[in-house]
Amino acid sequence: MSKVQSTLIKAFVSTLRRDLLIAYKKKNDLFNPFMFFLIVATLFPIGISPEPEKLSEISAGVLWISALLAALLAMDNLFRADYEDGSLEQLMLSPHPLYFLVLAKNIAHWLVSGLPVVLVSPLIAYMLSLPEGAYVTLFLTLLLGTPVLSLLGSIGVALTVGLGSRGLVLAVITLPMSVPVLIAGTLAVTQTQNGAELSGFLAIMGAMLVAALTLAPLASAAALRISVN
Repeated sequence: MSKVQSTLIKAFVSTLRRDLLIAYKKKNDLFNPFMFFLIVATLFPIGISPEPEKLSEISAGVLWISALLAALLAMDNLFRADYEDGSLEQLMLSPHPLYFLVLAKNIAHWLVSGLPVVLVSPLIAYMLSLPEGAYVTLFLTLLLGTPVLSLLGSIGVALTVGLGSRGLVLAVITLPMSVPVLIAGTLAVTQTQNGAELSGFLAIMGAMLVAALTLAPLASAAALRISVN
């Protein structure tokens, strides 16, 4: 391993570790998306119907919409604190490729806001009367899809990081990009209940994840250069 590769790995790990430590210290940022996911998912039976038959039909869509809204709520924290305290500019002045540093921040963000949602999803699915055979499908699709939501959302955050009020603008930018992930994840759960093969849907979700990992940090890095400079 060359010296350049070694320092790049150290910078990547340091950025990841720093963001995780900051998130751990800010308890509100850690729990807000998780609690929002729980609240949205549990309100649907009250607003629609508590009957198990009806809930089982809509449970997959409810869980995916709740995950999308929770990811959107957590998005604003991705670059905001770094922009306000000036560390984002220092990050951009780093000799290391901004792609890897942005990717490290995206991974830390997903570990804090996305992974808890994935882990608790089977419990909420049980509450919403999702058929037992669909639990594994739901868990795997959320495990593949929620990182895509975070990566796509980071593009919108990077574009709007310099704006004072960016909530609505961020939603307008992020939601259209997230719709294919939402459709693929919901279809995977509903179609596998009807006997469809899971492998094809997992391949689609995996391809989305690979494409997002490859392109989204590049787009986010370019958007940061435009917004900050």
